[in-house]
Amino acid sequence: MGLPGSGKTTFYQTRFALTHVQVSKDHFPNNRNKTRRQEQLLAEAFSSGKSVVLDNTNPAGEDRAGAIRLARLYGAIVTGYVFPNDIPAAIERNRHRVGKARVPDVAIYAAASRWESPSPDEGFGALYAVRLSGAGGFEIWPLEP
Repeated sequence: MGLPGSGKTTFYQTRFALTHVQVSKDHFPNNRNKTRRQEQLLAEAFSSGKSVVLDNTNPAGEDRAGAIRLARLYGAIVTGYVFPNDIPAAIERNRHRVGKARVPDVAIYAAASRWESPSPDEGFGALYAVRLSGAGGFEIWPLEP
């Protein structure tokens, strides 16, 4: 969970690409019902016993609820990784994106305005904070309830 440009996809590519299926609404920009398509892809992965990374901003509890409910239905352990809401840094990283990967700055501000900090009460088995480190890696630490 985090703003556009916060490092979510890079984190997936660095930490999970070899072991987890990536599901992201960014992969089907022309789909009229992205949530339905996302749920289909999640269900396919879970029913096949695959581990999944949901790579979306998911700024509010309502954005996360359906995927968490579906994961729990399949008996998956839900782990949340939370990226900081650093608007200037997200805008700067976004400026280095090319093509459709770059989003309008307003998308970053909109996600920030909808932000609700995730809670274990939503169904997470664990929550971690993630921050890009200066060496191009990531710092990760548990979030306490």
